[in-house]
Amino acid sequence: MIACGIFFIAVFAILALVSNTLRNAQRLRRVEVQAGMVAALIVRTNTVPLGSQTIDLADFGYQDYSADIDVEPDEVFTNGMLQIGIVLRKRGMPEPLDVRTVFLYSPNSLRNRFGTGGAVGQGGIRR
Repeated sequence: MIACGIFFIAVFAILALVSNTLRNAQRLRRVEVQAGMVAALIVRTNTVPLGSQTIDLADFGYQDYSADIDVEPDEVFTNGMLQIGIVLRKRGMPEPLDVRTVFLYSPNSLRNRFGTGGAVGQGGIRR
């Protein structure tokens, strides 16, 4: 009788330990959305359209998340650098989850010295 009591106490202790371990593993498995993920989506494309746009992240498996993207040429450098502002939002939350600014080199957005857009066909190092 005492052996049965010790056995059941040990079994329930092991089950509680396994349950807590699985719960903690599930918490670690959740991936939180960050603006760096959106930046990776932008960088993997060949062309980056100028201007503002909104991306719904439900297509990528993150329901209720969206990203506001603002792409503009860098005002200081005319060497094809684009400044990309990313604001990550979740539906129902008034403040953004993450805000990040990244710079991306895009040879299709080179400017000549007069400020007009378009790639210049001369190549080489531009100053």
